[in-house]
Amino acid sequence: MNTIKHILARYTAFLWALLKPLGVWGVFVIAALDGAAVGLPMDVVVAGYVYSDPKRFLLYALLASTGSAVGSLVLYLVGYIGGETVLRKRISAERFSRIHQSFEKHPFWALMFPAMLPPPTPFKLFVLGAAVFEMRVWEFLLAIFSGRFARFLILSLLTIKFGPQFVEWSGIFLKQHFRWVAFALAVGVLVWLVTWRRKRKSSALKVPPAVL
Repeated sequence: MNTIKHILARYTAFLWALLKPLGVWGVFVIAALDGAAVGLPMDVVVAGYVYSDPKRFLLYALLASTGSAVGSLVLYLVGYIGGETVLRKRISAERFSRIHQSFEKHPFWALMFPAMLPPPTPFKLFVLGAAVFEMRVWEFLLAIFSGRFARFLILSLLTIKFGPQFVEWSGIFLKQHFRWVAFALAVGVLVWLVTWRRKRKSSALKVPPAVL
């Protein structure tokens, strides 16, 4: 256990040494690399930036979200060129069918919701799925940006309140209760979507008919 902690400490120190010369753009670069399938500890990076400069928490959330969306274009291209073969190699036929149905019905939400969730969500599978099922690029970018921004904004606010150790606590909690957290978020998003649609219909009904 001590050896693992030592390795993680060395890795974190190395990462911060690379980011320091980049200033505020470091969070954008790391997010773009992570989105392009490199696999980097984004929550730790964002929390570190926010904790060191809490007044810029909104800027860091925006940069991280934008970087993640831009970097994900690499995976989108891989999925678009490779087609179904790329995705089918990584998941079962049953899961492939479920993802396909999600993108057929609600492509934006099918990608935004996984983008909101932290690891161990297999987010990159949904990115590949978006390309395989031919999601429009602008909608693809907007969905990832929206989901990531919600995630990093909440992370930033919690980091300001509880400190960077919140990332470690939440990581342990998510590993133990990931299904329940995902279910609760899914219910929350569904309730919001239903409420939003009802309000939209209600406002449409209240609009007076045009006078001819």
